[in-house]
Amino acid sequence: MKQKENLMKVIVPVLSILVAFIIGGIIMICLGKNPFQAYGFLFSGAFGSSRKIAQTLVIACPLIFTGLTAAFSYKCGVFNLGGEGQFVMGAVASIFFVTKTGIGGIAGILLSLLIGAAAGAVWGAIPGILKITRGLNEMIVSIMLNYVATLFMGYVYTTLLRDGSVPQTFAIPDSTKLAVVSKSFPVHWGVWVALFLAFAGYYFLFYTSKGFKLRAVGLNSTAAFFNGFPVNRYVLFSFIASGAVAGLGGSVELHGKQLRLMGGFGQGFGFDGVAIALIAQLNPIGTAAVAFIFAVLRKGASTLQTGMQIPTAVVDIIQALVIIFAVAGTALLKLPAIRQYINSHMGKKEVTN
Repeated sequence: MKQKENLMKVIVPVLSILVAFIIGGIIMICLGKNPFQAYGFLFSGAFGSSRKIAQTLVIACPLIFTGLTAAFSYKCGVFNLGGEGQFVMGAVASIFFVTKTGIGGIAGILLSLLIGAAAGAVWGAIPGILKITRGLNEMIVSIMLNYVATLFMGYVYTTLLRDGSVPQTFAIPDSTKLAVVSKSFPVHWGVWVALFLAFAGYYFLFYTSKGFKLRAVGLNSTAAFFNGFPVNRYVLFSFIASGAVAGLGGSVELHGKQLRLMGGFGQGFGFDGVAIALIAQLNPIGTAAVAFIFAVLRKGASTLQTGMQIPTAVVDIIQALVIIFAVAGTALLKLPAIRQYINSHMGKKEVTN
């Protein structure tokens, strides 16, 4: 039974992606373009050289962090929609640290990353505390905190740390930039941090007792409570841990790619992360894989537009279709009639084999 469920969790997102690409191809045909040639441009833009692959991985990096933020909290049965705000606050805390303290080198980078994670954890703890103490809806609180974080960042880059007449902060010192693997493969080391967290999160959730208890709380908090699990503690922990991941992601994005704060920093990453986590069935490793697919679409979109004169909106449609089909497919699998049909059909195959 468990193997069937795991198999379907893989099949649903894969089919969603394939169907979305097929519909995208039909749209291209309606535009008078060759879909095979168009997808050739799309994938060449993402994989055409080692440098392009590196750029795709860098684009995927913040999506992995915010995707893991959503996946981790949702596994505990809470809905942390504040990944974007926690991401932004991590970057804000880091930019203050590196520009005000003057600490550089590896020590400066590590301290800045830790401070960014801590800021994200604090920002994530707010909806968690309000939920377990006052019973407030964590979705509303976390979404509102996104706006607060974005407005505060705007105050920082237009006033507190403004770089002259330009509405942006000072750039971080060169000694605090994340190093890249090589000039021919310019992937900063933050990407490897994101991938490590994906595997570490998978191990924690599925191979440790604490991870089992967290998932038990997410499946049925009432049953977990009567079995002696400290439900409120796990709920708060999920908010703090997921916020720390998002804050670390914001700090990594600052040190590895953006190098300064300005308008639009982190915009959309939070809700993209939620979509990515849902498509990946809340699996941390799957989240990293889906984030990479999203990055492929984004990186290849410009090449597609340049080479085939196809608007980038087509790629946005494909991305939206992936989300719709994945969520709809997951919902369908939970219907009793569908579950019964799949179990009986697969059961017959197993008997035949």
